[in-house]
Amino acid sequence: MQAIPYMHIRGGSSKGVYFSAADLPEDTAQRDEVLLDAMGRDARQIDGLGGANPLTSKVGIVSPSSHDDADVDYRFVQVVVGENRVDATPNCGNILAGVGAFAIESGMKVIQGDTTTVRVHMLNSGSRCDLVIETPNGQLNYRGDAQIDGVPGTSAPVICNYLAVAGSACGALLPTGNTQDVVDGVPVTCIDNGMPVVVIRAEDMGKTGYESCEELSNDADFCARLEAIRLKAGPMMNLGDVTQRVVPKMSLIAPAINGGHLHTRTFIPHTCHAAIGVLGAVSVATAGILSGSVADGMVDVPTGSSKKLSIEHPSGEFSVELGLDEQGDVVKAGLLRTARLLSKGELYI
Repeated sequence: MQAIPYMHIRGGSSKGVYFSAADLPEDTAQRDEVLLDAMGRDARQIDGLGGANPLTSKVGIVSPSSHDDADVDYRFVQVVVGENRVDATPNCGNILAGVGAFAIESGMKVIQGDTTTVRVHMLNSGSRCDLVIETPNGQLNYRGDAQIDGVPGTSAPVICNYLAVAGSACGALLPTGNTQDVVDGVPVTCIDNGMPVVVIRAEDMGKTGYESCEELSNDADFCARLEAIRLKAGPMMNLGDVTQRVVPKMSLIAPAINGGHLHTRTFIPHTCHAAIGVLGAVSVATAGILSGSVADGMVDVPTGSSKKLSIEHPSGEFSVELGLDEQGDVVKAGLLRTARLLSKGELYI
């Protein structure tokens, strides 16, 4: 058996196992085999630390940054539950929320004062996010009054400021060049503002958009139709063959019903998400303010150069603040997450 240092951290509404890159094999194929052993290869992940759910089968790999404008480099890896494979293509903003805690706990980042900013270079996309973390009296603080939907109780806030994430995986905010396309007779908006997402009006798929996750995930005909659209959208979004990838994410939208701006159901890639991913919410919110998108007419778009949108999801809502430049392009996305260290020690494979 081989022992590998690790930390188990809840980041946002997800949970992941975090490693220092130096403790994993440099060879990508060998690294992925180690991660599969660590998290569990079968659907129950009975022989690993994964939780048999996409939200709890995630990995963060962190190292001191090789970039002058960042403190640490972060790579996200999604272990695909029950399929004995990983996908290192997308970002994950929830697991990112725990990177600052990992960096400080591991000694990669020195505490600065009552708050510490950890500048994170996201290797999956080449973009940056600055995490502002509470560190009063020289100590990393996990307790506080910040509350996020999808997580019980309250914790210390982690402020996430995303910088220039448009086209993170696809090369452009609108990778098809259009605000709206038609795939298999269904109008869609293909967008990438930190996460490649295909946005679809629920009614165009014969749904209300308010169904439970279980109902949607168990509708085999609906899921097959959704997957067919996803597979065709992949090449259109410069992602190539996405059969073995978890992106693009698919997000059904409907009019908000709880005081927000949009109501959503998101799939990763075939299972309906109990919440919505951080960067997925940023992409959906951005689609919400674009004239001509499938969300056009569904959203009461706020005025001004800073637009705060509330994205409703099955567990509550997710607020995203989009910063626009003088040309009206989105150049910044700010949001609130929380994180908590659950355990650390040695993981045996």
